[in-house]
Amino acid sequence: MAEDREILREVWDGRIPICFVLAREEIDTLEEPEPYFLLVPRQSYFPLVTDKVHRQFVKYVKQESQAQGELWLDFEGQPLRWHHPIGVLFDLYGDPKNLPWHLTVHYENFPEDELLHCPSKEAVEAHFMATVKEADALKHRSQVINGMQKKDHKQLWTGFQNDKFDQFWSVNRKLMENEGEEIFKHIPFRIHQPDSVVIQKLFKPLDDSGEPHTLEQLLKCTLPEYDWPDELKYKRVIIQGIEPRLDTPALWLSEHLSYPDNFLHICITTRLESED
Repeated sequence: MAEDREILREVWDGRIPICFVLAREEIDTLEEPEPYFLLVPRQSYFPLVTDKVHRQFVKYVKQESQAQGELWLDFEGQPLRWHHPIGVLFDLYGDPKNLPWHLTVHYENFPEDELLHCPSKEAVEAHFMATVKEADALKHRSQVINGMQKKDHKQLWTGFQNDKFDQFWSVNRKLMENEGEEIFKHIPFRIHQPDSVVIQKLFKPLDDSGEPHTLEQLLKCTLPEYDWPDELKYKRVIIQGIEPRLDTPALWLSEHLSYPDNFLHICITTRLESED
């Protein structure tokens, strides 16, 4: 449907303004570098968009850090996991009322216990494709991804890496379609909370009577310790930067608001008093 494609395009085109600043204690020159500003895609990963940031700042750090230091980012002391989409990290830690998002760039003291190393963009590709394959295993028992040719896999990655909507979706459409009259076996989703492990469970799109499961039912299944929907007084449930209604069918959310890795990433944060 045309309106569905419009939604997919709006989601794809989501951007976040970011101000990158080099950690003051790592500056090894008399001249202090200016902050570097970028408008980055929500759907992407930081290692795919920080080449310019690296070129801006690397010359201001120690020689050994220039040669061996791996660029990593933090927000107010919280290291940011590069293998999560940028939009997920912003929804977890950022504030849409306080833009641009201010992030600190580091080359030293890599937090080994909190972050995975990212030696190259090939590592990002491997992570991305592994996640896409996991999602298809949940949705189609891997039948779609295994039925694709190697050139399709490469086009999927290239379209994503280069921010080419049509190139990406000409392949991804096959992964997001329901085969015949059979809908997704399970909905690929991950729930993110600050200072908590990522949660994912098997969750069917329909109940035993064939009725669509809702976002509220997904949350009750995954986080039964919370009293949904009353918990919304204290918490925000954010997907792709918006707070969808809890009665939204989970299947519709999966089809329209999943990230390019084909997972529905759901962020749950504490609601600030000023938001009441």
